[in-house]
Amino acid sequence: MAILVAVNAVAVIASMVGPWLLGGVVQGLADDTREIDPGPILAGFALAVLVQAVFVRLVRLRGAMLGERMLADLREDFLVRSVALPPGVLERAGTGDLLARVNTDIDRLAQAMREAVPQLAIAVVWAALLLAGIVVVAPPLGLGILVALPLLLAVCVWYFRRAPAGYRAEAAGYAAVAGALAETVDAGHTVEAHRLEPRRIALSERRIGRWVAWERYTLWLRSVLIPAINVYHVMVLGGVLTVGGVFVLQGWLPVGRVVTGALLAQMLVEPVGMILRWFDELQVARVSLARLVGIREIEPERAGVAEDGEDREPDSHRVVDAREVRFAYTEGTDVLHDVSLRVPPGTRVALVGPSGAGKSTLGRLLAGIHAPRAGSVTLGGASLAAMPVERVRRHVALVNQEHHVFVGPLRDNLRLARPEATDEELWAALLAVDAERWAAALPEGLDTEVGSGGTAVSPARAQQIALARLVLADPHTLVLDEATSLLDPRSARDLERSLSTVLEGRTVIAIAHRLHTAHDADVIAVVEKGRITELGGHRELVAADGAYAALWRSWHG
Repeated sequence: MAILVAVNAVAVIASMVGPWLLGGVVQGLADDTREIDPGPILAGFALAVLVQAVFVRLVRLRGAMLGERMLADLREDFLVRSVALPPGVLERAGTGDLLARVNTDIDRLAQAMREAVPQLAIAVVWAALLLAGIVVVAPPLGLGILVALPLLLAVCVWYFRRAPAGYRAEAAGYAAVAGALAETVDAGHTVEAHRLEPRRIALSERRIGRWVAWERYTLWLRSVLIPAINVYHVMVLGGVLTVGGVFVLQGWLPVGRVVTGALLAQMLVEPVGMILRWFDELQVARVSLARLVGIREIEPERAGVAEDGEDREPDSHRVVDAREVRFAYTEGTDVLHDVSLRVPPGTRVALVGPSGAGKSTLGRLLAGIHAPRAGSVTLGGASLAAMPVERVRRHVALVNQEHHVFVGPLRDNLRLARPEATDEELWAALLAVDAERWAAALPEGLDTEVGSGGTAVSPARAQQIALARLVLADPHTLVLDEATSLLDPRSARDLERSLSTVLEGRTVIAIAHRLHTAHDADVIAVVEKGRITELGGHRELVAADGAYAALWRSWHG
């Protein structure tokens, strides 16, 4: 920024040489000078233009560099802070809002960072130097500038009182539109199955209508501001010429100075216009910037968001204990009701039950993703909600049905779990999840580029990569939410047998629809309507002829 301001100052001073030379020529003619040598004048003018051209180029270059650096820093800061947030916070924000922040807000901010901030700095320096030049050459001409100032101030105060709220509402409206469309597309099959098309279309149209209304409102604000700026430009030049003319007729100012001052005043029109134009652009950027850096206001350290407790390390017993847990995604609508579950170390627990019963929600609470609304979830006597997120991840790992393969080598994808892992450990992890054969067949082995633009990885293989990361992370407590759902039943069964040796001695809480997972578990918890209705071993629950027995008979036809 300092280099930009310095270079711009040189460019502006060079641009003032032309009016000063022309004012001298006019003054010479007014004084009836018979001999005016045009050579030095033209040489000085040419030199000034050359210096101005060189430094204007440097101004553009340094301004673009400054904008790109700020934009890069902002993107990195947003990514780092977003990844550090608890997953529950990101889930509450919603897909549409996240997409709008990462894409639309970054795009809106890009122009401001690349152009508005540097150009605004340039314009401020430009205007300040021109005003200083006018004051030095012909101080009375400042009165002509002051004549137009009240109109500009009045319009700007009116505009900037209304613009921030309008642009904020416009950005929020766009995020709501993006959210509605993204959710409808993602859940397209569900929408069709439940015949929700008219309802989703109506919701999208309502949100689009609100967004368009705010777009029209901000357009109306600009339609008042921009004509006022144009009127101001005319009034400044008219005021300077009027005041200057009066002073020349009275003999109070030489005509050459008035010419120089008038030319400088005319040059003042452009930087003032730039300041107002880019300041308006910054109103949009300001809202986008607030939406990007707003994540700084969220505490990223805690795993939970609702539970109070002492932050301490779990004891060596590492018992997972949920006591009288209640949880709601939306206030007033609990999806878990007084759930209690105690899991001793090394126990394999299977959570089974119908879809929508609350199995995955309970699993996410036991993994420290969410904090209960009431009750407590502890690990080794330590509250999961009170622990820093990174500490929770060292003790408890969650693998669900959503897996992502990042663009880059397979080796880097695996080392996300443990950056210091050796190649031998990577191959051992792939072997543990039955992925060694296809990984070895890749063109460059672990160095093969996978993900978008690289070697395509099927959903089933992506799931194996996620499980290999789990093996490398080596946590003592695991929550598996349909972790093998993308594999066919036989492959899933083989994989679970392979994993059984790796998981030996660890606490495993598995959420399963395939009941062979429950058959192998030490304890089965049947979840129905947000409550645990049955708890026991496979044979015990089959003999009880309750909900689990009915599920088992249905599973086996």
